[in-house]
Parts: sequence; C-alpha cells; structure tokens
Amino acid sequence: MSASTSLEATYDRAAEAIRHAEALVITAGAGMGVDSGLPDFRGNEGFWRAYPPYAELGLSFEDLASPDGFYSEPDLAWGFYGHRLELYRKTIPHEGFAILRRWAATKSLGHWVYTSNVDGQFQRASFDPTRVTECHGAIDFMQCNADCGADLFSADPFRVDVDPATFRARGALPRCPKCRGLARPNIAMFGDLGWNPSRTGAQTRRMSDWLKSLPGRRLVVIECGAGMAIPTVRRTSERLAEIGTLVRINVRDPAVPAGGLSLPVGALEGLRAIDRRLAAGSATVG
Repeated sequence: MSASTSLEATYDRAAEAIRHAEALVITAGAGMGVDSGLPDFRGNEGFWRAYPPYAELGLSFEDLASPDGFYSEPDLAWGFYGHRLELYRKTIPHEGFAILRRWAATKSLGHWVYTSNVDGQFQRASFDPTRVTECHGAIDFMQCNADCGADLFSADPFRVDVDPATFRARGALPRCPKCRGLARPNIAMFGDLGWNPSRTGAQTRRMSDWLKSLPGRRLVVIECGAGMAIPTVRRTSERLAEIGTLVRINVRDPAVPAGGLSLPVGALEGLRAIDRRLAAGSATVG
C-alpha cells in the first residue's frame, strides 16, 4: 500500500470513528494555531523570525517565558507578553475550530477541550468556556506578581504599549487591582514557582467529573498539533485513548501508540479532509 493510499485509509477510519462517537475530547498544542497565522516558537530560528530584536540580544523563548523577568526587567517581560496579548486578541481562529465545534455539537454525551495553548483561541471560536481546560493557564487572565492574595483578574481592561523596534513595553504596565503592584499573566512559565493554578485546577476538576461519566461509552480523542518538547497534551491524549480512539493530527510528530490513527499533516488540512468524508457519509446515508 502506497503512502497516499495509507493516508486516505486512515482518513476514512478517523471519519468513521468520529461519526460513531458518543463523546469527543479535543486536545491541542501550538500546532493548532499555526493555520491561524500564529508564530511557531519551536526552536530559536522560528522564535527569532517572529521577534527579531530578541535575536540581537540572544534571548530564546525560554528566556522570555520566565517569571524572573517580571522582577528584573518588567518592561522586557511585558513587551513580550503584551505583544502576544494583542496578537491573540486580533487573531481570527481558522476554519478547523468551526469544524471541531460542529462535530462536538452532534455528540450525545458532549465534548471537552484540553489545550496547552494560552491564546484563548477556542473561546474566541465560540467553544463553551466551561468545557475548556487550559493546562498552562491563559493570557486573558492575570495575577499579582507579588502574590498579595488578590484573586485572578481579567486582562480585558489592559493594553500594553510595545515598542516595535525593541519589543519592550512603554508607559504604564498592568497593575494588581488590590495592592497596585505589578501584575503578570496567569500563565505557567519555565521554572515558575509563582504561577497561581486555581483557575486551571477548577477546569481540570470539571473535566475529571465529566470523564467519570464516560466509561463504556464511545469516546474519540482528536489531537491537533501537540508536540513532544513539552508533552503534556500528548500524554493526556494517550491516557484518554485507553478508553477511546486517538486521532493524532501532527505534521512533525505523528507517531501514535497501538490502536491510534496517525495523520502526518497540519491541523487544518487534516480536519478539512475528515470533514469532507463525514459530509459525504451523511449525504449517502440521507
């Protein structure tokens, strides 16, 4: 069987599994956002293409995605996260999100989204926010950098003026509404002992309660663009696949455990191809 024939057969199997599923879990990593035009931070070259001034400083994604900068160089830290906040606000989720939402709406036992992305794209694509787990937090929420005891608060009122030449923040920085100290995004950064996990913890508990209602039911896990560098999403997908079927859509790291379906393509390409088969099947049945 040729590679193209094998891929077509896998698409058919994925469509059949999704058609008969009673519940869907949608898991997603950074590769899900690439088709919306969001930058891929994997490797310094990709990161520096998105942020040239950091290349001149020799700063990697890991250097910038660190809680230390909010103490030592808050204008640099907020330059990075302030730019991302506005980028994510302006980005329109690609068609694949609507495809997934349409599939999810047909499942009698519902769906859940589990993502390592902090961009809020699933909520912007009109997914029910009470059925989303953001395991690394979300840029749309903030916390006090000094941990003064304030609850998490929305990022909606804040705009960060970022110098496009240096990617440093200019002017006033986001402040905690309780103590007026510096605020930071509610995102789990590298080596981050100060991240407030309360919101993610509540999301995780709701997801766990839902999953407890599913044993013995037909579950499909659709994973899009989850890499191996930080394998949180992949491990979650594979754990859930023990009670269901895993469909892994990943152009770079498509390998699957036994019983899984591997589609070595981009997220949008894979979702569109499956959706065409589902539509054709519905037309045939109707």
